[in-house]
Amino acid sequence: MKAVGVVPTKKEVALLEHAEPNLSSADQVRVKTLDVGICGTDREICTFVYGDPPKGSDYLVLGHEALGQVIEVGAEVKNLKVGDFVVPSVRRPCSDPICRSCVAGLQDFCFTGDFVERGIKEMHGYMTEQFVEAERYLTAVPPELRNLAVMAEPLTIAEKGFAQAYAVQSRLPWATPGDQPGKGLNAVVIGAGPIGILGAMKCIVEGFNTYVYSRSEAPNPKADLLESIGAEYISNKVVSPAELAAHVGNIDLVYEAVGVTSVSFDVLDVLGMNGVYIFTGIPEPDSRDDIATGALMRNMVLKNQAVVGTVNADPNSFAEAIADLGEFQRRWPKAIDSVISGRFSLEDYESLLVGKATGIKNVISFDA
Repeated sequence: MKAVGVVPTKKEVALLEHAEPNLSSADQVRVKTLDVGICGTDREICTFVYGDPPKGSDYLVLGHEALGQVIEVGAEVKNLKVGDFVVPSVRRPCSDPICRSCVAGLQDFCFTGDFVERGIKEMHGYMTEQFVEAERYLTAVPPELRNLAVMAEPLTIAEKGFAQAYAVQSRLPWATPGDQPGKGLNAVVIGAGPIGILGAMKCIVEGFNTYVYSRSEAPNPKADLLESIGAEYISNKVVSPAELAAHVGNIDLVYEAVGVTSVSFDVLDVLGMNGVYIFTGIPEPDSRDDIATGALMRNMVLKNQAVVGTVNADPNSFAEAIADLGEFQRRWPKAIDSVISGRFSLEDYESLLVGKATGIKNVISFDA
């Protein structure tokens, strides 16, 4: 089969010939790949700062945001059938029996660090014509979300992040019982890329007054999209973090989706009383910034603040992501459709992975 991957020893990004997969256990499913999203992680792997091939292979097939259609099921597969649409998860558990998280199926909280990740670490990804996966790592997708479900994996970052935030905030009467968890509260999303836009949609569905704080000055297409769903777009070129806080009021929640430490920590400095801050971005290795650590520590203590990080997601987060994509489609069909900037063929891989980044979310479609 055709596949796109990296050959780290040669520092090459290449169109490869990859062996066609077969079922090797009764709980597995063979899937025809339909869509694979391109994200910042894929592009970073193509600069060879990380990305490890599986043992015995000199290349790593890329792609961890995917949508496919079932073409074969093993004898012990219970909930999927041929023809179903599915999205796969990314991380697989370590084999250490002392890792309680992996034993419990929560490999996103792995204790040992010996997990593997499809398309990222020691396991081939989905940027190929077919793949085989255990049923437990697949989430079914209703047919009406066929064109959107490739965005489920990046949305799971928000789903898990918000679940953690709500668990933390159960320490206080943060929300009125029976209401939306964010009703009457203020959320700031940092960044207007796909993770930021999907996070802003999640904030609004959860009832937050939602502000997106990003670099480019309005008007611009991302600002227009966000304003169309009811978020307020604010440029950090025009408005300082202190001015942002004065405009918003008490910032109850921050969803960081930019991976730039200077901007992220400047906003952390204005997080409100009892606020919670969700980090999702990963800065470049060895990046350094001057941070006023004393002021941050003082705020966290005196304002009862909490900071959490979120990576990958559990099955519940994938199920929530599919449900929320359906809600986004119901509320904002034009806006959610426009998050996908373009669909391209596999042969366009080079411009998508190593060329200049354009648009919001670009997708390789195997039907293209």
